[in-house]
Amino acid sequence: MTDNQESGRDAARLPSFGGADVELIERRCLHQGFFRLDEVHLRHRLFEGGWSGKMVREVHVRHDAVGVLLYDVERDSVALVEQIRAGALDDPESPWKFEIVAGLVEGGESAAEVARREAMEEAGCEVSDLIELYTYYPSPGACSERVTLFCALVDCDGLGGVHGLDEEHEDIRVHVLPFHHAWELLQAGRLDNAMCLIALQWLAAERASLRARG
Repeated sequence: MTDNQESGRDAARLPSFGGADVELIERRCLHQGFFRLDEVHLRHRLFEGGWSGKMVREVHVRHDAVGVLLYDVERDSVALVEQIRAGALDDPESPWKFEIVAGLVEGGESAAEVARREAMEEAGCEVSDLIELYTYYPSPGACSERVTLFCALVDCDGLGGVHGLDEEHEDIRVHVLPFHHAWELLQAGRLDNAMCLIALQWLAAERASLRARG
């Protein structure tokens, strides 16, 4: 490997700029509901030197979120939840989506605490053993939310039924599926949300080692 190749590889490991390389000119709230929409005016340093012109962007300000894939090693099964999703109302097939358990981080909570709370609220499942997978931005071009994903090793015996909090208008059905069935749904495009896709792809890669360990 040449020095230039090595230098280029090293440069790609870190962002070229940081927060100090952005000038926030103005930020104002356009709407405040369950979520917030802000309008931001900014300029930033350019890769080839100098500064950009003034830019205006809208940012969807959300709580950070946590997703947890419930996996039963002994049964080689996963528990997924089904519920209606407002963002999918125009979906040509259905606005009801199969997902992993998920919820928003409230003030002072750790991501692991949210995973355990939501597993009980949405699936009636007690969680102790958590494996942290990834933290990522689902849509950093327009949304402030960061998601932390976990896999929880659980006992799926007895899981099922309808769960959720009445005060949050939740109507959530729990489905326990053999892994191969969940994977078939994913391959058929039925599991069409990022948390589910990422978590099940991780499980596909790690499933053999988890079962050997179990």
